[in-house]
Amino acid sequence: MSPRNVVIVGATGAVGQEFLKVLEQREFPIKTLKLCASAKSKGKTVKFRGETLQVEELKADSFKGQEIGLFSAGGSISKEFAPVAAKAGCIVVDNTSAWRMDPKVPLVVPEVNPRAIERHEGIIANPNCSTIGLVVVLKPIHDKARIRRVVVTTFQSVSGAGARALEECIEETKAVLAGKDFKRSIFPHQIAFNAIPQIGQKKESFQPNGYTDEELKMVNETKKIMEDDTIQVAPTCVRVPVLRSHSESVNIETAKPLTPERAREILKSAPGVKVIDDPSKMAYPLATEVADHDDSYVGRIRVDPTVENGLAMWIVSDNIRKGAALNAVQIAEML
Repeated sequence: MSPRNVVIVGATGAVGQEFLKVLEQREFPIKTLKLCASAKSKGKTVKFRGETLQVEELKADSFKGQEIGLFSAGGSISKEFAPVAAKAGCIVVDNTSAWRMDPKVPLVVPEVNPRAIERHEGIIANPNCSTIGLVVVLKPIHDKARIRRVVVTTFQSVSGAGARALEECIEETKAVLAGKDFKRSIFPHQIAFNAIPQIGQKKESFQPNGYTDEELKMVNETKKIMEDDTIQVAPTCVRVPVLRSHSESVNIETAKPLTPERAREILKSAPGVKVIDDPSKMAYPLATEVADHDDSYVGRIRVDPTVENGLAMWIVSDNIRKGAALNAVQIAEML
């Protein structure tokens, strides 16, 4: 792979910083690297491969001469600037929800549907972090036994709501422990020592059917990535006071019978999946141990006796890494 001119949009955010880490760790071939963010971040400096790079203000002419753009600066920014970048010849890998369900834009998880990349017209969408962790595990099971239905409850870390949310959780926890009042600005309710059954900070995140935007993303994105509209998905998404990594309790109904032992065999050889499943040693994936790792980790694989061909399992993946930056860089590597 020959070196490319790369631009990161949203370079000072949590995912932007993770882009830099992943690019460096994977030795992505970079000819030039441009960092862009909002006007308030202009002039900030970032270390990359031993050099100090300065952040520029994002403008319409930021993409001249650029070949690959890694975007994570919010949906409105992506809606405005991704077409500008594509028109300038810069292929965009977008980490927001702006383009995910556009029929002309591939929604890609490299371990699941890599060939979809070939259909791009200048923009490729990175799926939701919870969806990525899920479908990496679902795909090899679907290939062997065809999944009919998935019931999933997510336990999503506060870093999924951004750097300010992460800080708010830490500060609120300190305040609660000290018996002090705390004025929150990100979460709709106390997040310290709590679980909030809503992803999204506003009441508008709830849709008329009672599901949140985040839950509907999991439904629609799973079908698009798996390229099978017959898969039924019933999600409940919950915010928990974990700093990093999303966990998911998953029940799967398949068309063909699949024993837990066979499921473990299939998943152990699947790309992007690690199995940790030994109840005798209380061994199963944990958010604290999965953080900063690349794969989706799965354990607690067992029979779900409430349906004819049912399996239950526990999936954990790093929402900032595989759920965002790593997946985007993997797409860029394929480009």
